[in-house]
Amino acid sequence: MSGAVRPGLLPLALLGAVTGLLSGVFGIGGGVVLVPALVALLRYEQRVAAGTSVAAILPAAAIGGAGYAVQGNVDWIAALALAGGAVVGAQLGSYLLSRAPTALLRWMFMVFLAAVVVGLWFAIPQRDATIELDALTISMLVLTGLVTGVLSGLLGVGGGVVVVPILMFFFGASDLVAKGTSLIMLVPGSLSGTIGNARRRNVDLRAALVLGVSASILSPLGSVIAAHLPPLWSNIAFSLLLAGILAQMLLRTLRRR
Repeated sequence: MSGAVRPGLLPLALLGAVTGLLSGVFGIGGGVVLVPALVALLRYEQRVAAGTSVAAILPAAAIGGAGYAVQGNVDWIAALALAGGAVVGAQLGSYLLSRAPTALLRWMFMVFLAAVVVGLWFAIPQRDATIELDALTISMLVLTGLVTGVLSGLLGVGGGVVVVPILMFFFGASDLVAKGTSLIMLVPGSLSGTIGNARRRNVDLRAALVLGVSASILSPLGSVIAAHLPPLWSNIAFSLLLAGILAQMLLRTLRRR
């Protein structure tokens, strides 16, 4: 982290609370919100911000996922299949970081986000929908986790941003099952990433602890809010969040050019 002054507990706690609430409502890790905020508001260096975000989201994802699980909105087999692919994919993405054409991948991902934003206004999931599991479906879930992990390693995007819409559109999951399954999927990847980042000194553990504790307090509330949101309004809110992420990525890409 640049600068000699470490951020105070209050701004970290407030930022963690917002991140945890968004994580619980939308089933995302929260890194797409937390990393830019740590860099822009608290002057963290990009790598330390990313590593701190990965560590902070671990308790929020676990507790938020547990909130969905209590309501019966987690597909455990799907979560394990996704997590297995994501852990491998994240390592592959980190390896390819200096070798792959990330600019092209970034544009392709932004096109994907734009398509999801539009699709969320027309495809409304049913709350009683479930994932029909068979050997082919499990294989495709592992592949989805693998691709998600690679994108996470290459572009720094959170897995939930990819997994939630894919589970709804291509695997027939309800919005609540997609979000709960996504949060559970994030736990092993976050744990693995935190261990690696700690070894490389790319994480502020003090800040991660404060962020994680405050995020985990509001993450279950987010899952309760999600359960009471009608599917249409849930889709609208999620599309607005993804549109904001898309705009943020587009501005960053254009500034680099």
